[in-house]
Amino acid sequence: MIGLATSIGRGLRLKLGDWGWSARLLGALLLHLGACLRRFALVREQIYFLGNRSLSIIGVSGLFVGFVLALQGYYTLQRYGSAEAVGLLVALSLVRELGPVVAALLFAGRAGTSLTAEIGLMKAGEQLSAMEMMAVDPVQRVLAPRFWAGFIAMPLLAAVFSAVGIIGGWLVAVPLIGIDAGSFWSQMQGGVDVFKDVGNGFVKSVVFGVTVSFVALLQGYSCKPTPEGVSQATTRTVVLSSLAVLGLDFILTAMMFSI
Repeated sequence: MIGLATSIGRGLRLKLGDWGWSARLLGALLLHLGACLRRFALVREQIYFLGNRSLSIIGVSGLFVGFVLALQGYYTLQRYGSAEAVGLLVALSLVRELGPVVAALLFAGRAGTSLTAEIGLMKAGEQLSAMEMMAVDPVQRVLAPRFWAGFIAMPLLAAVFSAVGIIGGWLVAVPLIGIDAGSFWSQMQGGVDVFKDVGNGFVKSVVFGVTVSFVALLQGYSCKPTPEGVSQATTRTVVLSSLAVLGLDFILTAMMFSI
């Protein structure tokens, strides 16, 4: 019993230490906002790397999600004589839930893994240690620009995903199925609220961007400086980011739409 209690206490102490170190790193990233604004060129480069390089997978995925939503929505609403509300169903599904969530999952799989691998390889190659030897803070110079770039890029990618998904829903509903275009757009415009629906989706995408970027940077910065350590950190980034996004989505949805 004493040995078991000692093992549990040691493990709990180590875990609390890891959480404390992670909280300190997050605080440092937030405090370096001013430095990133003064050297915005570093952030701009990372926005291109994280955002522009992810547009292809975001756009294609959003288009096919819009296709599926329009088809499934039409088959369901047709039973109740409300097939004209397909546009409203597609728009609400995308701007409230699927846009921020699916875009964040794709962002974690594409950009998050790249961040983790990049930081992990810099640590394995002792580039971060060399910066510290030259009195350059690697958190401010390397991690903070990438963190704030993810903060900016994620809402833009979610907006692109939702917009392309709505276009995909229109392509299936109007030219393919034959729903009246005026009904498609009027139902959408009358049922989607800018602040309650679009605004809440934007808040979700910002939270997801901060979460995915921080998890990716944390895993890369704390990984073992070996090839196996970098590969394991990259895997943890996808798993932890995906679970965090889905868990936070439930919490944010419960808070936003229950008030």
